[in-house]
Amino acid sequence: MTADNQLVEIRWHGRGGQGAVTSAELLAKAAIGEGKFAQAFPSFGPERRGAPVLAFVRISGKQIKVRAGITEPDVVVVLDPNLLRIVDVTSGLKDDGVVVINTARSAREIKSEFDIKQRLATIDATRIARELLGVPITNTTMVGAMIKATEVVKLESVVEPLKRRFGRLAERNINAMKRAYEETVISD
Repeated sequence: MTADNQLVEIRWHGRGGQGAVTSAELLAKAAIGEGKFAQAFPSFGPERRGAPVLAFVRISGKQIKVRAGITEPDVVVVLDPNLLRIVDVTSGLKDDGVVVINTARSAREIKSEFDIKQRLATIDATRIARELLGVPITNTTMVGAMIKATEVVKLESVVEPLKRRFGRLAERNINAMKRAYEETVISD
């Protein structure tokens, strides 16, 4: 799945404070750095830290004219696996879409329990974040997993946006993103 000539729409599901909005912004900046058109924006109201939030990204090789929320995504990224029990994260997901989930469970278990028909990418992003960052904030690890599952941008394209965003913490976040890219398991 590339965004060279087609529009790729990505919906991020997370909780306030987990970094879904940051992930969307980093991905959009990486796409723009590759010469593509991109937009990233959140969808949340007065929720507090820990409440479910959505973030959206559109990437295309052509100018993007639509400015509405994404209701029929090509990709769904889930930062918190507990959201699977309270939100229909696959709502509107295209038949040929992909779901990227932060989970320690197997793809077979997830597909069976939540009746996911689309391609599924799994990664224990929480474990990687704790080991490399010292906190269970999975935004940069999930960026790595999402790129592995979709190839919508090059992994290297996210490095500069990460450096600008995280400053002295950038190197650890880059390492977390790269490790997640390597460890992501993709199943049909």
